[in-house]
Amino acid sequence: MALPSIGLGRDEIFDRLDRMKANDVRWRDGHAFTLAYSAGADVVAVAEEAYRRFSTENALNTDAFPSLRTLQADVVGIVGDWLQAGPDGAGFMTSGGTESLLMAVKGARERGRKERGVTTPNVVLPTSAHAAFEKGCYYFGLESRRVPVGDDWKADVDAMAAAVDDDTVLVVGSAPQYPQGVIDPIPGIAAIAAERDINCHVDACMGGVTLTYLRRLGHDIPPWNFEVPGVTSISVDLHKYGYTAKGASVIMHRSKQLRSYQTFLTDNWLGGFYGSSGVLGTKSGGPMGAAWAVLHHLGEDGYLRVTAAARKACEQLTAAIDATPELVVRARPEATLLAVGAADPSSLDVFAVADALWRRGWYVDRQGPPPSLHFTVNAVHEGKIDVFVADLHAAIAEVTAAASAGDQGAYGTVE
Repeated sequence: MALPSIGLGRDEIFDRLDRMKANDVRWRDGHAFTLAYSAGADVVAVAEEAYRRFSTENALNTDAFPSLRTLQADVVGIVGDWLQAGPDGAGFMTSGGTESLLMAVKGARERGRKERGVTTPNVVLPTSAHAAFEKGCYYFGLESRRVPVGDDWKADVDAMAAAVDDDTVLVVGSAPQYPQGVIDPIPGIAAIAAERDINCHVDACMGGVTLTYLRRLGHDIPPWNFEVPGVTSISVDLHKYGYTAKGASVIMHRSKQLRSYQTFLTDNWLGGFYGSSGVLGTKSGGPMGAAWAVLHHLGEDGYLRVTAAARKACEQLTAAIDATPELVVRARPEATLLAVGAADPSSLDVFAVADALWRRGWYVDRQGPPPSLHFTVNAVHEGKIDVFVADLHAAIAEVTAAASAGDQGAYGTVE
């Protein structure tokens, strides 16, 4: 495609963009159970306006944009309070959960190399840990040692301990893990790290906000954050259950010394000293501005409210699945994530059900093994579950009558 010989006018530009979006999932209406999160039109509007005001500012060098230094420090400080990081905690904002997890892997490699001379590092992690850890191992040259989970889908601490050796630089747990929505036994995993004085990262990209506020709402949440000895870093995505604009995550370390292994510094070129906190160099201030704005807009009372709404909707959906004989819940959700499979896979293809739901305007993730539908239930789904369940039952009836099959699709695409 070539540029137009004469530039297009503003109205035509936005008309074309609107037409491109015509077939996108209506996430603002609660029709997406993945990828997009909403705490309501007012919160979205605050995020979008704050993003606009800082979108072209560049966090590559905050000497030029001290506002971005303040925004990041405030946001990281709030997340540190959620995580019980204490006065020594230190972190950075990143572009998302993947970058946060990449930095956890990179930081562990650097620490192992500098403190213990490890040259063939490995990471021990359950099969449920996010694919971005695999990406980090590939990018940074570490061995990924995947350990099968238990029958409850949680990390098997004894099996992980058996997989650790002198070249292990990182062990991983999730709170909750993404595929089935359960919380790994973080104290046991962290104890492995503490015994060997290596890194333990808790992937709380999905749960960092939710688990914090579920506990404050009185729910029984097992230990998962820096209150657990041996946990060295935690990632929290603000553009998920923090309801900020896309491009906002935080990786928090127990100390500035541990954080230092994440950074990159060089003067080995003709352009002078270069420092970077993560993968990106140039970083838009937009996500930082939006995160700061939404955190302050919602406040403590707002996060209690939206967390309660998301949990209520998740419990309502879980109960509806339990009452649907064709389906089975993979695990009781411990936060707001739910995985669902067919009670009899030989008579119902859940991926075909996902196709039928999409024809009705609903988008859900498909995952496996085993073949499952995945729901990231959030505040926008409050009051929408009954309508969804009606369409779900219609989709099941349609697929059963036609004996149709579906495609697993992909969690992430490369086109």
